[in-house]
Amino acid sequence: MVGQEQGARDRAVQQLAAELDALPRSETPPRAKLSVRDLRKTYGPVTALEAASLDLAEGEFLTLLGPSGSGKTTLLMLIAGLAQPSGGEIWIDGKLATYAPPNKRDIGVVFQNYALFPHLTIAENIAFPLRMRRMPAARIQQEVARVLDVVQLPHVAGRLPRELSGGQQQRIALARCIVYGPSIILMDEPLGALDRKLRDQMQMEIKRLHDRLGITILYVTHDQDEALTMSDRICLMNGGRIEQIGTPHGLYFRPATRFAADFLGESNIMAARAEGDVLRLASGAAIRAEAAPAAGDVTVVVRPENLRLLAPGETAENVLEGTLRDFVFVGGVSRSFISLPGGGELVVKQLTRRGDQGPAPGAPVRAGWDAAHTIVLRGS
Repeated sequence: MVGQEQGARDRAVQQLAAELDALPRSETPPRAKLSVRDLRKTYGPVTALEAASLDLAEGEFLTLLGPSGSGKTTLLMLIAGLAQPSGGEIWIDGKLATYAPPNKRDIGVVFQNYALFPHLTIAENIAFPLRMRRMPAARIQQEVARVLDVVQLPHVAGRLPRELSGGQQQRIALARCIVYGPSIILMDEPLGALDRKLRDQMQMEIKRLHDRLGITILYVTHDQDEALTMSDRICLMNGGRIEQIGTPHGLYFRPATRFAADFLGESNIMAARAEGDVLRLASGAAIRAEAAPAAGDVTVVVRPENLRLLAPGETAENVLEGTLRDFVFVGGVSRSFISLPGGGELVVKQLTRRGDQGPAPGAPVRAGWDAAHTIVLRGS
């Protein structure tokens, strides 16, 4: 009885998918490798993903970045066909794939937990998707050897997964994914279970494979350093919505919203009022930017590395005075925490010089920066 009910549900879903795919489309199919148009996902009254639209070009490495609950994994699962959308469209290679089953999307998925078969050797794990596609045995052996060379692990073919390190298992999971040449590879927090040093090594390994093979990757992570290191572009997500899409350099130096400025890297964020050619802070101090609105409330963003502690008599385009609250040595860099008059704080990050102890806490200090490094966002 349960099997009959499940079969009826599957047939209903297939019929609905066929009817939806048969609806007339006014727009021509997108030319991108992957195109998402106004994709939504709701669970009752809860909206997990709201009107998401993005394009992924062939050979591109695009990262979905955001905090937990931002919608990035939901978006990935919808693209993979592992969840059904509540609205919108998914196009893969110019074909509508919104309701296509996962095995018809030509997509490979690499998960955080590797998902290797523990009872199969490494060679058998990699060969599995080829056997499912009924590839001849001789060709399977050839392709397995090829991808083991690509991930630089030809010597582990006869081992079991438990005999490999975490980093090696992740490379094998990637090898199993790329061996059958999927159109797009989806990677969901694949390095989350690794320690920091191994994660850094694997970031460069995946980037090397991407550059060498020209594969198209959609990557999910909450680690901003990971996203900045590996991506051609980053899709920053927040609260089930796409906040901003751009290159790592563009998102870091030209954030479009306060959330983008705050989430990506460190930022000094201050409310101000635009008054002609100056920005007036709550303390009354005036600062300048290369471009700012003539009037209205704004948010000023200055990256800590663009600030410097000024020596007595030294000037800068923008100067704020305050009291040093703390000086923290972090190896190659040092952070100075400055309390500003009327409340608020500035963080100054500078390269550490040998013997540089910084001023004593409680000392009056001045921080300066160039107007070109003042980022101005509309609204407070």
